[in-house]
Amino acid sequence: MQNILGPDKILEKISDVYITKARASSKKLLILSFIAGVFIAFAAAGSTYASFNLLADNKTLGIGKLIQGLTFTPGLIFVLIAGAELFTGNNLMVISVFDKKLRIKELFRAWGLVYIGNFIGSIFVAFLLSKSGQWKAGDMALGARVILLANSKVNLGFFEALIFGVFCNWLVCLGVWMSFGSDSQVGKMLSAFFPVMLFVLSGFEHSIANMYYVPAGIFAKSIPEYVAASGLEASALGNLTWGGFFANNLLPVTIGNIIGGAIFVGLAYWLAYRKRGN
Repeated sequence: MQNILGPDKILEKISDVYITKARASSKKLLILSFIAGVFIAFAAAGSTYASFNLLADNKTLGIGKLIQGLTFTPGLIFVLIAGAELFTGNNLMVISVFDKKLRIKELFRAWGLVYIGNFIGSIFVAFLLSKSGQWKAGDMALGARVILLANSKVNLGFFEALIFGVFCNWLVCLGVWMSFGSDSQVGKMLSAFFPVMLFVLSGFEHSIANMYYVPAGIFAKSIPEYVAASGLEASALGNLTWGGFFANNLLPVTIGNIIGGAIFVGLAYWLAYRKRGN
């Protein structure tokens, strides 16, 4: 019979598990974070393919976002069940710090290594797909959608991107939090499914997913056929550069993700259920 933990027991379990994660060797963290970046990139690529024609029409935009959300969910499921290190989920590592079981420098070391590994894994998939010819699908419409998705992300306002980042990782870390309450694969899958589906459907911003989406758009931008199919002039793609990506999207979204996961999930539950509490 499945053992389901309450939130107080989840807190204790997370606090202990993330000590081991944070103190893993650099080699292990980099390998497992590379794998997580690949998993998230696979999900991003697959969800784009599943929804690109629906997203192109305002009449089917909502359905397209729903399909995009439903087909993106395997990314976090793979991370939780197959085993990988994802920066956004690891924002819950702050619970171990709050419990004084982990030093802040150990937290930053783990976060830094995982963030780098996630980036390498995500961009690895984006680069290979750009060379594969996959984006020619739909008479170049898929390549056009890759550009349009990326361009929309690098043209968000800083505060807008930050808020979308907060809401995104609030949901992602909620999924990770709930997965710790189940000891079955099905339970972990369902825990991840609904929060991830909801954040994609809502158009929220995930820093690691964007490590695929925006580089993919930058790579696609270099292919004239995709740019022509997008219907955008070159001047409209001025922010779709590496500098635009880091300054206009990755920085505010990463800050927002940390706030959403570490503060609104990690700190909130720690304050509610810590042993010294009520």
